[in-house]
Amino acid sequence: MNIAAAIAPYLPYLRRFSRALTGSQTTGDAYVVALLEAILADGTQFDAKLEPRIALYCAYCHLWESISLNLRKAEPDPGIEATAQGQLSKIVPKAREAFLLMAVEGFNAAEVGLILRTTATQTRALLDEASQTIITQVATDVMIIEDEPIIAMDLERILQGLGHRVLGIARTQKQAVSMAHSTKPKLMLADIQLADGSSGLDAVNEILDHFPVPVVFITAFPERLLTGAKPEPAFLITKPFIPDMVRAVICQALFFDKKAKPANERDTGRGSASLFTD
Repeated sequence: MNIAAAIAPYLPYLRRFSRALTGSQTTGDAYVVALLEAILADGTQFDAKLEPRIALYCAYCHLWESISLNLRKAEPDPGIEATAQGQLSKIVPKAREAFLLMAVEGFNAAEVGLILRTTATQTRALLDEASQTIITQVATDVMIIEDEPIIAMDLERILQGLGHRVLGIARTQKQAVSMAHSTKPKLMLADIQLADGSSGLDAVNEILDHFPVPVVFITAFPERLLTGAKPEPAFLITKPFIPDMVRAVICQALFFDKKAKPANERDTGRGSASLFTD
């Protein structure tokens, strides 16, 4: 099997990782394109001795780390991108990569170490550092758009465990729009397909016409949204999800929101915590 065929199934998920790392669909996709061009130009950048998915992420992280801009603390500058970079600069680059590789992409600690070329002790230290930094940075008011009660309850529990306040749960597009207007959430978690056959995407778009708010989408079919052919969400949770992934994506989305409040400015009632469960 050639390299293109080996990596093709993993490209939608690499785009998800790249967007989460950079906070932008445009920037994240540009890095993936740059990686593919580099692999085509020099096949040795893809380690064929490794499992293809691991080899692909190894090559991506090597590319990302090779660009000095990614390793530099952002200078203050107006705008959401500058705000995002300033937030992310509080986590050292290696810790950010480790955090997203495990919590969003589902690699285990040994695989994260292989991708980042770190020892087991170094990998755990990176994950602990990322968890502690992120979990103390943001807590906010969240609205859930989800028609399955059990999933909605799981999301509510995870959000509350991170110190967020859940404003309400909407099961249809109409309920979501009405609830958003009355509660003014600072973050929305939105399923794609809702109870009455309406669309979570349509609900979110209608809400965003009136006021900006970061959105994390939830879907069982990420490949339908991560095609690279049209505007797509930067923050995506795949069903069935694990709590670590939800925690990671929520925290990352809020890192890129200039209105997010540090958790220590709110009465969250939390002590020391970790994003990763044992």
